[in-house]
Amino acid sequence: MSTPLIVLVGPMGVGKSTVGRLLAERLGVGYRDTDDDIVAEQGRSIADIFVDEGEPAFRAIEQRAVARALAEHDGVLALGGGAVLAPRTRALLSGLPVVFLDVDVAEAIRRVGRDTGRPLLAGDPHREWRTLTEARRPLYTEVARAVVDTSGLTPEGVVRAVVVALALHEARA
Repeated sequence: MSTPLIVLVGPMGVGKSTVGRLLAERLGVGYRDTDDDIVAEQGRSIADIFVDEGEPAFRAIEQRAVARALAEHDGVLALGGGAVLAPRTRALLSGLPVVFLDVDVAEAIRRVGRDTGRPLLAGDPHREWRTLTEARRPLYTEVARAVVDTSGLTPEGVVRAVVVALALHEARA
């Protein structure tokens, strides 16, 4: 059994995938994204799972994918935006080097745009993103060892901030 070096959590559009790949490259470790795992395992997009089976079925699939990734992966791991909704997932994240990547609503909407591959943003993406993120923010904070605000930062700047945030946390521990 492995333990991830760093786990990234946060809302959609925050840059977990982009930052995760760059961070893994900088640290010389592997990168894994549980959303990618789900798509590969299911043979269809996350949007299709939502349409065909609904959110509860997707969350059950996601919970299994996260548990598997946490047990198998020892590099940088990015979780889907809603993964922290599951109490079991939050329990599994306890004590791990989790970083909550945060972003302001205007920048998040600019990043995700009107992405039709994000079923939870259907309708009014600005309002839906804000509602989802505000509801999940306490859960992201609960599991996080460090919080990095990505607003106004380049992906490389976020990578540097993550490394510094975890180093400072370790120095205090």
